[in-house]
Amino acid sequence: MKGIFYGLGLGPGDPGLVTLKAYKILEEADVLCIPKSSVDKESLAYKIVRELNVGKFETMELLFPMIKDSLLLKESWVAAGERIAERLAQGLRVAFVTIGDPMFYSTYGYISKYLMTNYPEFERITVPGITAMTAAASLIGVPLSEGEESLVVLQGSYGLDNLEDTLKNYDNIVLMKINRDISHVADSLKRLGMEKNAVLVSRCGYANQFITMDLDSIKGEPLDYMSLIIIKKNGFN
Repeated sequence: MKGIFYGLGLGPGDPGLVTLKAYKILEEADVLCIPKSSVDKESLAYKIVRELNVGKFETMELLFPMIKDSLLLKESWVAAGERIAERLAQGLRVAFVTIGDPMFYSTYGYISKYLMTNYPEFERITVPGITAMTAAASLIGVPLSEGEESLVVLQGSYGLDNLEDTLKNYDNIVLMKINRDISHVADSLKRLGMEKNAVLVSRCGYANQFITMDLDSIKGEPLDYMSLIIIKKNGFN
């Protein structure tokens, strides 16, 4: 019997937002892959699983450092892929959990591609999850886009050099993982007279979630990695 590799999106943090399909797979999984950015840091995805109190699986921690070095990143993907393939070859059901959606800014995508390229004999099943941006939009009660409005999603950790052009040319912008560059965003919005057109949501779905429309008030403040900003060119009314 050949093993099956599952990619499970667990949503932004609230265990109640885990899909029924993901829950059922967790109940039957033999191995649970736990992605971590460092050895001593807790996995947010695993925290959700523990709160669900589901399954009797073996756990496998996989280290994916948060760095920009493409060579070291690829080495971590290969190492993880080989460990997973070894368990799949034993006929086991291996589930890789991730916060949000597995196909949206997730390490799972790299692992899935590695297995597809090097071990095509193993079946891969991906279960989508609720993204932080859709959960945040629901939380604040504002549609991400309506009618013919455009929507652009940017990775906030880097690549915001052309932010003002983006703000001018699109109706709705979401900046994901925006914990490091709040001052740049706040100043850009102010120059365009759009400082009241943005809301920051941090740790959406957690007990300590934080929401503010006053970006100036958090300049220089440490923010959680799980922070995003929703910007609406025409405001929130």
